[in-house]
Amino acid sequence: MAGFNLNRLVRSNIQTLKPYSSARDEFKEVSTDMVFIDANENPFENGVNRYPDPKQNKVKAQLSKLKGVPSNQILLGNGSDEVLDLIFRAFCEPNRDVVITLPPTYGMYEVLANVNAIDVIKIPLDNSFEPKVNDILDEANERTKLLFLCSPNNPTSNSFKAEKIELLLNQFSGIVVIDEAYIDFSHDESWINRLGEFPNLIVTQTLSKAYGMAGIRLGVSYASEEIISILDRIKPPYNVNELTQLKALERLSQQDTVNKEIENILNERTKLASALNDISIIENVYPSDANFILARVDDANRRYQELILKGIVVRNRTNQPLCENCLRFTVGNAEENNLLIKALKEL
Repeated sequence: MAGFNLNRLVRSNIQTLKPYSSARDEFKEVSTDMVFIDANENPFENGVNRYPDPKQNKVKAQLSKLKGVPSNQILLGNGSDEVLDLIFRAFCEPNRDVVITLPPTYGMYEVLANVNAIDVIKIPLDNSFEPKVNDILDEANERTKLLFLCSPNNPTSNSFKAEKIELLLNQFSGIVVIDEAYIDFSHDESWINRLGEFPNLIVTQTLSKAYGMAGIRLGVSYASEEIISILDRIKPPYNVNELTQLKALERLSQQDTVNKEIENILNERTKLASALNDISIIENVYPSDANFILARVDDANRRYQELILKGIVVRNRTNQPLCENCLRFTVGNAEENNLLIKALKEL
């Protein structure tokens, strides 16, 4: 936050951009009594013949209620990847600006940087899978626009220490993006509760993990009203379709069910971690704050192939920094976890 100036970070063409105004943006007083012949839609009703709400107001209102964040500080996207891409396009000038990532981490940060012609500075985590705060701050300069922190981190499954994140928020002069895709499986408090303290903070979340809705592709970002208005200016007008909005509203109203599923996953995570510790080919089981477990085995490439032959697909992370001979196990249901444990014991 040191020397933070949002206007300095926004691309000049975005500052002067006049966003596209859709038919539903221009007339918002929607009611069933109106005759809509303004958007060149097919008039024959089938449930999806009309364009969806471009602002996703009902979904935002439900998220606002659940998360305690005003609707004007929420942006929805076609998965978290669209939200992340919008952040790149709003703040990073192609072939000039730089972002920082902390490998091993979610691979789409680097992919999106490459798509947008943005250089990436990689500062590996330390041996405890924590950010090297001083190294990050030493590398930052006026062209360093974004810092990506995935916490809980993928694939290491740990949450970064709050004091380290706070140091970075206070001293990094660009925007800090905290990816909280797995926050519902952590005992740590979400950083959305501290948005008011840090004008340079963007928090991204998703309905793909704890809410079990990977198939509808709905990502969420929370930030200051000023940052959200910039991202809203450049998003496609109908980026979240009608079916996604309806399914999201349905699921968000089932919070008790979601909480029970999260509790089940956490219980299974504990049992799975305990069982993995007793298997001879597994050398280390890392503590998890997510819905998966990272484990170091004797030979990741070999064990990965052997599990495939037994009909079990895991993720081989051995080529990631600090993850040599590591496999990543998503926590499944009790039956799936028992099959994994049985297969590993046989190996």
